[in-house]
Amino acid sequence: MKRTLTRLSPLLVVLVLAGCASISPDGLRGDVAQRTEGRLPAGAQLPSPDAKAQQNAQAQVADWLKTPVDADTAVRIALLNNPGLQAQLAQLGIADAQRVQVLTLPNPSFTFGRFRNGHEREIERQLSFGLVQLITLPWRSRWQGWQLEQATLTAAQQVLLLAADTRRAWLRAVAAEQALAANERMHDAAALGGELAKRMAQVGNFSKMDQARELAQQQQAAAQLARARLNAQLEREQLARRMGLWGQKLAFKLPAQLPALPKSAELRSGDDAEATALRERLDLGALRRDLDVTAGRQGWATVGSIFGDIGATYSNNTSTDRATGHSDKTQGWEFDVPLPLFDWGFAARGMARNQVLRSASLLRDNAIRARSEARSNWLSYRTAYDLAQQQQAEVLPLAKLMQEETVYRYNGMFMSVWQLLAQARSTTQAVVTATEAQRDFWLAETDLQLALTGTSPGTSPTVNTTAAPAAAPEAGH
Repeated sequence: MKRTLTRLSPLLVVLVLAGCASISPDGLRGDVAQRTEGRLPAGAQLPSPDAKAQQNAQAQVADWLKTPVDADTAVRIALLNNPGLQAQLAQLGIADAQRVQVLTLPNPSFTFGRFRNGHEREIERQLSFGLVQLITLPWRSRWQGWQLEQATLTAAQQVLLLAADTRRAWLRAVAAEQALAANERMHDAAALGGELAKRMAQVGNFSKMDQARELAQQQQAAAQLARARLNAQLEREQLARRMGLWGQKLAFKLPAQLPALPKSAELRSGDDAEATALRERLDLGALRRDLDVTAGRQGWATVGSIFGDIGATYSNNTSTDRATGHSDKTQGWEFDVPLPLFDWGFAARGMARNQVLRSASLLRDNAIRARSEARSNWLSYRTAYDLAQQQQAEVLPLAKLMQEETVYRYNGMFMSVWQLLAQARSTTQAVVTATEAQRDFWLAETDLQLALTGTSPGTSPTVNTTAAPAAAPEAGH
């Protein structure tokens, strides 16, 4: 009995592996959630394929939209409601089903034939099955597990990319609405100056040149207001699209201001940023798994290309003499083994060797890019924080001080109303510049986190590296 079990143990292992292959009930969303744990806002969930869970998710989204949507809430809504992410997660479920299909043993084929001639009747029965897939099932199980892990890492990258894109869209939308409010105040000041210049020119207390200058300021402020209003609407649309909103849900509200700057930015060194990126980035993990799969298959490439069609057939044939009724039965096995006369597997071996070389080169290339992106985004983050702090701590208070001093001097009749309006426009522009610097810091922070723990954030800069245009000189009256 022990000898029989020893002989049958490899077959039993193969059958157990084939029987354990099953489709994940949640489409591997739980595995993706584990890969993104700690990288998403607290309470963030991935969409479920269950109909009841989808209804509950829609009810949760409706509750979130009743209050002003902050950045974390926008990310939670996008993860539950974005159709593109749902399609990508469904693709992961397809990959899981394909894995199960590959690991399922193929059905044997049964052939039945009935032949007759003048004196005999022959019945053929054959049962055929392939041996290669049966023998290689343990190796294919390991390869498919690696491939599925790679697909899970890729799906986790898409989740983090959507979260980062949504956060960027939220920051731009809130900053655009802040800029719109500032431009409305600037336009009101310019319109007041234009109306005052018009009335003073009518009574002869204002020259045509001075009136034209104030009207030009008014027209410029009106054009800038129109551009700010368009930008706010477009940025809001970008955010709504990433959150998967349409119809009446587009009436969601946003906070009036961006989040305040942290008291002290977490300024790592460039070396720490590189080490974190190499250790935690998901795209590098996916490429490492791709290299493992490719290297694991290299040894099988030559053998599989030559002996990939080995099969076995069991025959049970019966011949009956119609005159005497005598029957002869023939039973036996047949093995089909390809003969390597022409194809010795050189092409398959060369292909496998170059596939391993390609995977290793892609891993090295992406590792170099990850190092560079970690350093670049760290520098952008640190510079954006310094610029935003400068605007908040120095430039903006100085502009407000100048505004207050101008009001004092205007009340004391040491300055004209035109200088007061000009200073109001300058202060409003300083508020817009400070808001943009604050937005750029949070955008740089989002890119840095993605570059360190997720995947490539892209190459678009988030810090304005060009100098701000100098304000046009204001004419005194």
